[in-house]
Amino acid sequence: MPFAPSSMHVESPAFTPNGAIPTRHSAEGDDVSPALSWKDAPEGTKGFAVICHDPDAPLVKDGSYGYVHWLLYNLPADVTSLEESTTVGSAGLNDGGAVGYGGPMPPQGHGPHQYYFWVLALDTLTELPEGLTQPELLNELEPHILGMSRLVGTYRRD
Repeated sequence: MPFAPSSMHVESPAFTPNGAIPTRHSAEGDDVSPALSWKDAPEGTKGFAVICHDPDAPLVKDGSYGYVHWLLYNLPADVTSLEESTTVGSAGLNDGGAVGYGGPMPPQGHGPHQYYFWVLALDTLTELPEGLTQPELLNELEPHILGMSRLVGTYRRD
């Protein structure tokens, strides 16, 4: 993923930055996406995408590492928050093989994993098909990324 820093700020009422993600949002719980909100998108933003990625997962796939838990795109610029278990936008294929959100569930005894909830600000409103993989999505989005920011949460299974 390209790096396009910005002054955007991402937060969630479910967990604090670098704080523990509640079990409700994990595959051990209700497996529902957490609510997210963001502000201070770059000027010219016309759309957004959200990616949740666990870089600590011991998985190498398609030349990349970690585990993709959520791809959400086709979000217009006036969407600056997502409710828990959102149905807004179009969902991509997570590394569990399902379309939509798949919550944290690191290997037992593997220690805490970090989960990066990236929000990408785009210079266009996308109309991409549902079910894209992360490489497919990034191939489409990279030329349009104006800025990005993230919220990191942690999850651990003992």
